[in-house]
Amino acid sequence: MTEKLRSENITVGAARAPNRSMFYAMGYRKSDFRNPMIGIANAHSTITPCNSGLQRLADAAIEGVRAAGGNPQMFGTPTIADGMSMGTEGMKYSLVSREVIADCVETCVQGQWMDGVVTVGGCDKNMPGAMIGMLRCNVPGIFVYGGTILPGHYKGRDLNIVSVFEAVGEHAAGRMSDADFDAIEQCSVPTSGSCGGMYTANTMSSAIEAMGMSLPYSSTMANVHEEKVRSARDSGQALLAAVRAGGLKPRDIVNRKALENAIAVIMAIGGSTNAVLHLLAIAHAAEVPLTIEDFEIIRKRTPVLCDLKPSGKYVATDLHRAGGIPQVMKILLEAGLIHGDCITINGKTVAENLNDVSATPSPEQDVIRPIDDPMYAHGHLAILKGNLAPDGSVAKITGLKNPSMTGPARVFDDEQSALQAILDGRIKVGDIMVLRYLGPKGGPGMPEMLAPTSALVGAGLGESVGLITDGRFSGGTWGMVVGHVAPEAMVGGAIALVREGDTITIDAPSLSLHLHVGNEELAKRRAAWTPPAKRYTRGVLAKFGALVGSSHQGAVLDADLS
Repeated sequence: MTEKLRSENITVGAARAPNRSMFYAMGYRKSDFRNPMIGIANAHSTITPCNSGLQRLADAAIEGVRAAGGNPQMFGTPTIADGMSMGTEGMKYSLVSREVIADCVETCVQGQWMDGVVTVGGCDKNMPGAMIGMLRCNVPGIFVYGGTILPGHYKGRDLNIVSVFEAVGEHAAGRMSDADFDAIEQCSVPTSGSCGGMYTANTMSSAIEAMGMSLPYSSTMANVHEEKVRSARDSGQALLAAVRAGGLKPRDIVNRKALENAIAVIMAIGGSTNAVLHLLAIAHAAEVPLTIEDFEIIRKRTPVLCDLKPSGKYVATDLHRAGGIPQVMKILLEAGLIHGDCITINGKTVAENLNDVSATPSPEQDVIRPIDDPMYAHGHLAILKGNLAPDGSVAKITGLKNPSMTGPARVFDDEQSALQAILDGRIKVGDIMVLRYLGPKGGPGMPEMLAPTSALVGAGLGESVGLITDGRFSGGTWGMVVGHVAPEAMVGGAIALVREGDTITIDAPSLSLHLHVGNEELAKRRAAWTPPAKRYTRGVLAKFGALVGSSHQGAVLDADLS
């Protein structure tokens, strides 16, 4: 140990006798005060299957910390079950929970003078929330992903939570029997773990591994498998090694190159649109310059290598068996598409971690494609701009049969009425749905639109109806959809000026999102526009709405506090 322990601020000296007495109440011995105090930020809960299997991982991390000579100190962080709150007012708390989790980590680590922290998380916002918290504190930290769920099965078909959302649309359209609908509901989520496709949870766990803040292979393991427990234990030991080596800190790891690695990996695996929002927020916490335009630059040079849901065939456990994120990273490294000199939490560089990984994926699998035979030549997460989104918007553009669409606007100021219009059969081929006042401020909380987008897919309209929103999409969303439209409607963005029947063009090849209304008419509409009343004036949603910035900057709360 070359540095003084932070925890000595509350454990050393006669004046700290009262502080030490409280440790003694928890079973500490005098000799323990020579050892690092390590926080275990535990997101275990029985709110959601994503987090219901975390306790044994937190316990394993504690074992690893203790075996390496540290004093583990567990504290809790909350979660929101996106799959349960989806389509309801509760979904507005989802993005808010990212900030609450970050605040929890920062508050406990800083308030208790911890020497390091292991964060254990499952559902979508656990990952970016933990990363933001660790980067704010900048004490040695490591992330332990709770692991993915195993797929469900019905009539020879693999299922996951998105299967159920899509079944809602199929059933409403008369394309599915009551018996099949009921069976899919009961069979799709068979175990604990986060949603199984390359949705937001697995996207962000993969990004964190690519950045070097979790151990190799850990981001694609299944929650119920024993290797996940071993990895959690190893993570605790790796964190202690970082502390004792002089303090390899998150901001030493999460630099510009590491973030570029994460973006490249997300493009290669076909990850969630939410990665754009969360990586911008993580970069902000790390004080690393990163803009929404950087995603477009990296997209153009990075192929999609993996055939993963929601638009592909396979789930995260299939990716793990095929070699996981290290296999993807080795292919990208050999092609010169990621930086091999970035340091990672185990003290090795990216290149050193990948030293024993083959540069050629196994021919016995088709989850990961070779660099010369990719799924798509360029990445899937595109930044669209135009008079409807001058600050940018985010769309998945690969695999679309109709990458360009022009049609009449069908305007909705809330998600529920839009969903009902789909279920009632009032949305027709060629329509472009506009869902607004759902952005960071307008929601408030920027809820995900998985319910309406899945209903469109289930109704057979996934590629023949467009949907644009200043809200977000689930990682499970696919189709002709554009989210994160900025500026959002609540602050007077052009999306607030769209009227029923206006013509809109979504053009993926030209990266354009355009409203076919003249500037003079738009100016008249803007002069007549007034913002709607705030939906919340008290509590956490009101605070979030008052402080949050634009989605094209990560929807962070502290951008303008300096």
